[in-house]
Amino acid sequence: MAKPMNYDKWKKIEVSDDEDDVHPNIDTPSLFRWRHQARIERREQRFEDQKEHEKKFKEIMERRKKFDEKYKKLENDKGDLSTLKSEKEALEKEEGQWKEKDADMKKQERLRPLDVDDLTHEGKSKTSINKKVTEERPTNMTEEEQAEYYKKFIEKHKADVKKYGMFRNYDDTQKFLEDHLELVCEETANYLVVWCIDLEMEEKHSLMEHVSHQTMIMQFILELSKTLKIDPRQCVRPFFQRMKTADEQYKQGFVDELNAFRERVQTRAKQKVADAVKQYEEEERQKRLGPGGLDPIEVMESLPKELQECFESRDISKLQEVLSKLPREEAAQHLDRCIKSGLWIPNAKDAEGDDEEDAKHDDETDETVGSEDKVTQGVEKLQVEK
Repeated sequence: MAKPMNYDKWKKIEVSDDEDDVHPNIDTPSLFRWRHQARIERREQRFEDQKEHEKKFKEIMERRKKFDEKYKKLENDKGDLSTLKSEKEALEKEEGQWKEKDADMKKQERLRPLDVDDLTHEGKSKTSINKKVTEERPTNMTEEEQAEYYKKFIEKHKADVKKYGMFRNYDDTQKFLEDHLELVCEETANYLVVWCIDLEMEEKHSLMEHVSHQTMIMQFILELSKTLKIDPRQCVRPFFQRMKTADEQYKQGFVDELNAFRERVQTRAKQKVADAVKQYEEEERQKRLGPGGLDPIEVMESLPKELQECFESRDISKLQEVLSKLPREEAAQHLDRCIKSGLWIPNAKDAEGDDEEDAKHDDETDETVGSEDKVTQGVEKLQVEK
């Protein structure tokens, strides 16, 4: 036995003028025109009230800003703050009244029955979903399953998603989505967000702004489906119909969300660039590390000026002379750090596996003198890295 349909969600919708029982002595067309006009007037009054409410908020915020400036100035001048007490109380009272009214207006809007002007689809058109053609997105997926599904989805539909992202008007976008209903899903929205961030990182700002507009369309469709609790593929036509016929307040809401999204994309792109630069610098630093795990550039910059000049000029004799003039512990510390960073390589010929005679000759001579070629190589390496 088929499960009975739940009609509860339609209980608060006022849409059917022509199905009302009307007394035969009443002029039905006139009654319908009157009801329609009444709905229009109520709708306009709601918009006017909302406009005045928002205007009042801006006025309060402007007064609050001036008050804060006045308060700060008086505080800096060490004046008597009690003179502003009455003004502060009045302002706080007005803010409280506005918040109460705002909460009441939102409650009234939630409880208000929908009328015919709130519906966004055309009377004789509908969106039908061919389940044999479109894909059914799995539900209750784990994070791993979602990642795997996203990967497969993008592999299959990446070209179409990018094509969608390049449309430039509502009519073309609507037609494309109606022909590719499988794209109306979270995976498409997620890919578009990542694409926007990548474009911003590549400094393709104009293209990012264009794709972000298409991204916001997809997100609004998905949000509409959550509000109406229906399949997002059924919300394609309603969304575009609403964008074409909606009031300025709704359109402005779309623009505000779009601008906020672009700001988030720009912030995220900057962070990713900074992270990439930091990672690259760390990788390069790891490549530079000497045998003792020290960075030759950091060691070089920490040496006294005289020692830096010795390495830059590759003058071994001068280097020995400068070290001999330093306190023994300090010279030993500098020398140890130079060896660990690879700037100074003692007994270099032994390290290269030269023949025994060269090795013996090296042992008989001062290690620092015998390593001139390696010191030179270390300095050359440092110069390249710098």
